[in-house]
This record gives sequence, C-alpha cells and structure tokens, in this order.
Amino acid sequence: MLSVVNADGTTETGFLIDDIVREGARRMLAAALEAEANAYIAELDDQRDENGRRLVVRNGYHQPRKVTTAAGEVEVKAPQVNDRRVDEATGERKRFSSAILPPWCRKSPKISEVLPLLYLHGLSSGDFVPALEQFLGSSAGLSPATVTRLTAQWQADHRTFGERNLSVADYVYVWADGIHLRIRLQEAKSCVLVLMGVRTDGTKELIAMADGYRESADSWADLLRDCARRGVRAPALAVGDGALGFWKALAEVFPETRHQRCWVHKIANVANALPKSAQPGAKKALQEIYNAEDREHAVKAIAAFAKTYSAKFPKAVKKITDDVDELLAFYDFPAEHWIHLRTTNPIESTFATVRLRSKVTRGAGSAAAAFAMVFKLVESAQARWRAVNAPHLVALVRAGARFERGQLVERPSSQAPFTAA
Repeated sequence: MLSVVNADGTTETGFLIDDIVREGARRMLAAALEAEANAYIAELDDQRDENGRRLVVRNGYHQPRKVTTAAGEVEVKAPQVNDRRVDEATGERKRFSSAILPPWCRKSPKISEVLPLLYLHGLSSGDFVPALEQFLGSSAGLSPATVTRLTAQWQADHRTFGERNLSVADYVYVWADGIHLRIRLQEAKSCVLVLMGVRTDGTKELIAMADGYRESADSWADLLRDCARRGVRAPALAVGDGALGFWKALAEVFPETRHQRCWVHKIANVANALPKSAQPGAKKALQEIYNAEDREHAVKAIAAFAKTYSAKFPKAVKKITDDVDELLAFYDFPAEHWIHLRTTNPIESTFATVRLRSKVTRGAGSAAAAFAMVFKLVESAQARWRAVNAPHLVALVRAGARFERGQLVERPSSQAPFTAA
C-alpha cells in the first residue's frame, strides 16, 4: 500500500516513484506466487485419499518476509500448500517448494551476484549497509561471514583455473608482466606474475597468474614450464618489459618465440637517464620510432634519435640502440596488430583496477585470500576485453604467413583450412 505523499513528492519511505515501483513489484510477485501454487494444486487434483478427499490443497500463507530484489526490498506472503502425499521410495511427505521464491531465499539471484562484484571493485563490507540501504533495504549488507565464504570460493576457483587443460587453446601472442601490489603475498618482495594471450580467433584471455619472487628467472620459468606442461604451444611473439628474468626463462622454455620489448617501459627507462629539460623532446623522438610507417622508417628514426642525443646522453641512447631487434619486432606482424603488440598495456590497464581495490582493502586477510581476490578481479575484467584488430589475421600468423610493412605477402604453400581452437 502506498504511503501519504508530501507536496515535494516524497513519502515516509523515500520518493513516490520508488514506492510505486516497489508496490508494483510486490503485487506482481504475489500474483506470480499465487498462480504457481494454484497450478501445482490443479495439476494434482486427481490425487485423492481413500475417502475421495484431495491430497494437495491450499493451507493459507506463510509468515510475511522481506525479499531484496532489483526493485528494492518488498514484503511478501508466500502461499502455503498442504501436500499429504508420501514418497514411496523414502517414506517421507512430499512438499511444495516454489521455484520463484524458495523457502531460503532472502535476495534475488541478481542481487547475490552484484554484491560480491561491488566488494571486489572497491566497496568494503562495512560500507554496504549505508551505501545500499537507500536502494535495496536493510537486508542488503554483505556480512563478514558472507565475505569469508566468498573468498573461500574464490580460492577454489583460482586453484581450478591453475589446473585447467590449456591444450584446447592456442596463444599466438602473449603479454607478460610482474605486478607489484600492496597485498599480503608470501614474501615481502613478492609480485604477481601475469601471462595474458591472444587466441587464434583474436580474443584475449588470461593464461596464468602466479606468486613470484622479484620477477626472477626461476619464478618465470616455473610458470612457463607449468603452462607448457598443461598444453601451451610456443607463442609467435611475447611482449614484456625489460625484466631479464622473464626473457631468460622464455628463451629456456619457448626458445622459438620472438621477443618484443614494451615501449612504455622503455621510454620510462630512457627518461630516467635524461634531465627533465630534455625529456619532452626525447619522448617525442621516441614516438617517431614506434609510430613509424614501417621498420625501415623506424630504423631511420632511431638513427636520428642517436644523432641528436648521443653526444650529451650516450647512456640514454644506448638503451635504444642495444635493443633494436626487440623494440622493432612488432613490425614483422600485421599492421592492424601493431597497436596491441608495442606495449604491455593489456595487463597494465587491467591491473589499474586491481591496485585501486587493494588500496581500499588495506590488506585482504591471508595471502591466499588476497591472491584469490586479485584473480577474481582480473577474471571479472576479462569479460570486457575486446579482441585484437583484424582478428582473422591471428590465425595466419600462427600458420606461418609472412608480413612485410604490415601487409600479408605470403601464405604458407601447404596451408590447410584453419579451425580456431
């Protein structure tokens, strides 16, 4: 029943429009529950005892209860059914259970899905009641016990993820990075080792996550060997920063994979070797390299950069000239993919959200719980990752096609029809 409306459109419980929506939802839910119970009774109308009396009849209503829905908190009285039939197998009385509103239900499934996501993305459990009470009612909070159950489930999900068969996928490109977060990992100098990939259909996917020590070669080798054991083929190209541990491990486990250094990390390294006054001009010159129309023009841009800065800043120039092959490897792949292959941005942009959440929690309990939360954040973000440009070209890269100036110039002579994994 609607409340008295004030002159400004407010009521005792909020605003008139919200009251109308909640009342409409309450009436529709009540009508649906009545129809469900009546249909159950009508279907069993022929079930009668020895005296001809029906075994399944209406029996009033259950006690009123409040249910949190997307329309807010509504109070409902569920119909009660007296079912006197006996299950011959167990000897127990049969019971009517509503599929719309089960006896245990206090929140709609949609609300139950939303609350963990809000917790993951920055709303702490203590903030739920004041933040959501205005919209969903007093029962919308996420209790500490519920958070504990969630983190236990997330840990189980991460274990399952880390044991899955990877032979069904084929990752043509991979990005690798060690992410340092302020969460309770096993060691003070631990980081999250992340491996993301592009499948042959062009979609991006999280391949693996592990707790590593200082991005060491041993930590990366353990992760890569585990991926190989579970079925990962050698990628055509790996993109990473200048951490020597990853490249050493990659050469050991997947020696045929080509290397591409991340330009964002490289520019930061070069800038650190320059005075602030020289940094704007140097960054513009470096952009001329990785934005060049092809490898030939990029090499000329490197020569121009060296000519301009080598006299005064030889260390800065050496950071580019020593890694030319690794910095320009992306030019040997389709031009449509260059923007994806120049940097580790797919990982960095994803973990910007993770860093925000880890600042909010200021410690996520145990190391296992913290790592599980990071995994679920990345898993949640994965649904929003878009495929690479020209995804159909990824399969050609895997099949051995050759590209010059970013354009396809050769298909493998005996290339069979390709089916994406």
